[in-house]
Amino acid sequence: MRVRKDWPRRMMLAASLIALMTTPTLAKQAPVENTISQFTLGNGMQVVVIPDHRAPIVTHMVWYKIGSADEPPGKSGIAHFFEHLMFKATSNHPAGALDQAVADIGGNDNAFTSYDFTAFHETVPPSALGQMMGFEADRMRNLVLSDEAVATERDVIMEERRSRIDNDPQAQLDEAVNATLYMNQPYRIPVIGWMQEIEQLNRVDAKAFYDRYYAPNNAVLIVAGDVDAEAVRKLAEEYYGKVPRGPDLPPRVRPKEPEKTTARSVTLADARVSVPNFSMQWVVPSYNTAKSGEAEALDLLGEILGGGSRSRLYQELVVKQGIAASVGAGFQGRALDDTVFAAYATPRGTAKLADVEKAVGIEIEKIARDGVSTDELERAKNRYIRSMIFARDRQDSMANIYGNVLTTGGTIKDVEEWPERIRKVGADEVKAAAQRYLLLDKVVTGYLLPKAEN
Repeated sequence: MRVRKDWPRRMMLAASLIALMTTPTLAKQAPVENTISQFTLGNGMQVVVIPDHRAPIVTHMVWYKIGSADEPPGKSGIAHFFEHLMFKATSNHPAGALDQAVADIGGNDNAFTSYDFTAFHETVPPSALGQMMGFEADRMRNLVLSDEAVATERDVIMEERRSRIDNDPQAQLDEAVNATLYMNQPYRIPVIGWMQEIEQLNRVDAKAFYDRYYAPNNAVLIVAGDVDAEAVRKLAEEYYGKVPRGPDLPPRVRPKEPEKTTARSVTLADARVSVPNFSMQWVVPSYNTAKSGEAEALDLLGEILGGGSRSRLYQELVVKQGIAASVGAGFQGRALDDTVFAAYATPRGTAKLADVEKAVGIEIEKIARDGVSTDELERAKNRYIRSMIFARDRQDSMANIYGNVLTTGGTIKDVEEWPERIRKVGADEVKAAAQRYLLLDKVVTGYLLPKAEN
């Protein structure tokens, strides 16, 4: 994303759920049409249409199945770097033309890069959908990558890293914890890249990356809002259908994690830190790698343990004991490879960090030993199911959900059946997930501490 605050990883743990959370639907609104269509263009581009006719707007998203975890060794940050370069000039449009066209009609546009995908999006009136497709289809293959443009944007990204990572103790710790948590998977490398490798990225690297990955057969088009499938099909064929198919790419097979045998910790002390905090993290299966029902159980485990003010951690550490100012836990379920489950907390008042950490461990061990009650499991399920219902209130949320799932090994059927799979999770499955994965002798703990200035 060209302008953003890079969240610490632990704040992204429940991204698959955060994307669902929206303002509840107002009473007496017209029902949302729920017929979702999908088709594939002749050049291999997958298209998904999500109709919602309540407001005259449309969200247009192009998701590429390429993220930072797919980068060649020694080229960290090139996926995010190329996201920036996609806003440069093409052979048909000067730099900034897309931004100006969107601004002229009161819309908005941006982009973002993750470990598993890169996405570009515009929200505009339906009458501008064809124009947006024209811009995206153009920059899919017609970028003008000059040495000057590449060098300028590389400097921008280096400054972004300095301001958002190198100048932020929490971000520095999160980066170090991530590199410790993953011993072998490329998720250990930051999306923005390592500075010494960003400095070496050049036009040749960018052109090779562009030619390999930016093609219709490696992309998913999501159109959500005041549209119908047939109109989208005609526009997609008119604009994207003319873009030549790219090279056939091999399966996205990445290095796997070895079995963990030790607990590890990372500590950062910094004079800019006034209140300490800690996180506890484990590598766990994602929805794409888990056995049937296991990822759903991890989702519910995160909700019960630390999913908000009704969670065990909040009620015990914040409400009852009063030793924590904030607590949380969550599961980053939507990833192509094995992912992360984490718990985190910040002490309150004179409470010691060690006491808060011990209390979190006790709550985790309680679930692993005694399980969860039928009542609290049902409440957690209801919150999750409602979140999907509320998500339908915003077409951009729905576009994000489907794009995320489809670029990390899932299908439309997976999205549609997810509520029912959540409903089927039993208390024994939640307990088993805690017993199998939340092992305190195999946790990676990160500590952010104050440090007195010399």
